Amino acid sequence: MDRGTVGSANRGRLNVGVRTEGSSEVVTPVGELDHHTADLLREPLESAVAQGRARLVVDCSGLDFCDSTGLNVLLGARLKAEAAGGGVHLAGMQPVVARVFEITGAEAVFTVHATLADALSS
Repeated sequence: MDRGTVGSANRGRLNVGVRTEGSSEVVTPVGELDHHTADLLREPLESAVAQGRARLVVDCSGLDFCDSTGLNVLLGARLKAEAAGGGVHLAGMQPVVARVFEITGAEAVFTVHATLADALSS
């Protein structure tokens, strides 16, 4: 499922793919995750948990940018997933995105994997 983009000014800035793989809901944001595009990621993450798919794997390999709003979306998803007995696994973070998690200390509250395959096999 492709969620598209928000508004014409943001066209092409973030696309989000969603698929189920085993016991995981794999969410793949591609582009820039920021204040203007955060809802495109928030919606499928919250929807997955609401549907009982609490093991969320976010494939970050196509994520070029993440600001504090994007980080907050992931933190919120983590809380909801954990409350439902699951969790959020981040995979394949690019160095620029990983740096945001490192600076804020958020990397300590997520399970981070080098690759999507690693996240799916854990």
